[in-house]
Amino acid sequence: TGFNPKVKEAAVILAAGHGKRIKSQKSKMLHKIWGVPTVERVYNACRNGIKNINVILVVGIKAQDVIQVVGKRDFTGFAYQETQKGTGHAVQVALKKLDKTFDGNVYVLPGDMGLIDEDTMRKFREDFIKTKSDMTVLTGIFDGKPEDNAYGRIVRVKEADDKGEPSGEDFGKVIEIMENKDIHSLPADKPYRVKFNGRTYVYSKEELINNKEFNSGVYAFKYDKLAELVGSISSNNVQNEIYITDLILLFNKKGYTVAAVSPREQYVVMGFNNKSVLKEMEEVARHKVYERLKDIIEISDPEDFFIEESVVDEILEMDGDNEPLDISIGKGVHIGKGVKLNYNLDIRKNVYVSGNVRFGKNVVVRQNVHLSCFTGQSLMIGDGVEILSGDIIKGNIIIGDGSRIESSVNMTGSDEYPLRIGKNVLIKGTSYIFGSVVEDDVHIEHSVIIKKRVDRLVKRDGTIQPVRFYLPMPEGIDAVEEL
Repeated sequence: TGFNPKVKEAAVILAAGHGKRIKSQKSKMLHKIWGVPTVERVYNACRNGIKNINVILVVGIKAQDVIQVVGKRDFTGFAYQETQKGTGHAVQVALKKLDKTFDGNVYVLPGDMGLIDEDTMRKFREDFIKTKSDMTVLTGIFDGKPEDNAYGRIVRVKEADDKGEPSGEDFGKVIEIMENKDIHSLPADKPYRVKFNGRTYVYSKEELINNKEFNSGVYAFKYDKLAELVGSISSNNVQNEIYITDLILLFNKKGYTVAAVSPREQYVVMGFNNKSVLKEMEEVARHKVYERLKDIIEISDPEDFFIEESVVDEILEMDGDNEPLDISIGKGVHIGKGVKLNYNLDIRKNVYVSGNVRFGKNVVVRQNVHLSCFTGQSLMIGDGVEILSGDIIKGNIIIGDGSRIESSVNMTGSDEYPLRIGKNVLIKGTSYIFGSVVEDDVHIEHSVIIKKRVDRLVKRDGTIQPVRFYLPMPEGIDAVEEL
């Protein structure tokens, strides 16, 4: 879609790589954190953190898959990096999508940073503007063993240069970012020397390896300075790629200012190259959700549950009404997008709920139940309903107040044949019901009912006629024979 000319800010999201170490046929950018592809999380952080920002997604390997996930959105475009020649090359490709008259700020982010959020982007923008720098790097502090740190290191000016002279006002300024592989390729017996502002600073290989401050891959630039220098990046490195990190040296040589800032929370700068780190990021996301909900609803196992973020927001909104929710979530429960919870809801172990499923009040769902419906359908569960273990209830369905669906029941409803269960209905045994209408107070047991109406038939003694062992006529009987 066309860019917004009134907004002088653009985000470039780097989503062209496949990620060899993730060992998956799926694009690295489409692996999910808390139910959302990482590239979509980065996109949302940009759009929600910086209002109406223009966004360019650089795609390459599995490009169509990434494009389909993001879809068509306002002020959004895609740039195709046919050959992956590094992050600097990806930015070169992206900038071709911007109008030559563009004059503002450009933010560059990796598409695998799935824990970054709108607050981080908002603060990063504020810090960039506050520092009045031409380029700002978002950095993190590595918490593990130095040998496990695969990130590029932030090389800052030391207290003294190679002659022992104090660095003065330059102390702490960013000189460059050295990629991990380039550090490890340095000779162990020869110091690394780099010039900054006319002076030389010396670092040992061990000193660089043990440097905990790393490059997150998130940058902010003044567009005119970026456009001027991005074409000057060389590929003179171990990987023979064009690194965006080399822009720091180019900016410093030109006398342009480079700043580095850190986020409030370190986890937001996590990226992943393998499944184990992706799992760690998922655990961080789960912990964040649990911290938001732990004093509002009961979650049996903080390490084993899923509640989609929009549902979390609705729970917090309900809590704002100052009425106790009394919602209980069992171990292994999955509550997906579109689900509407309600007061005094008890969802037991390993229940799966997804789609436009709406609960009434005072509902109990026992373990191992599946509740879902397709897009455009709704599954409405009335007040006081009890659904027992192992039931599968899918599709276009209404279950009336006070009904009880006992174990091993399978119920489905389609668009053409919705399923309507009346009030105070009891369904039990190994029963299957599809596309039918069941009136109030009916008792169904061990039956298969397909596209039927089950009337509330009152007998002479005032009781309701139960339906038991109802089976339709068999089909394909000629294909069945005795052994």
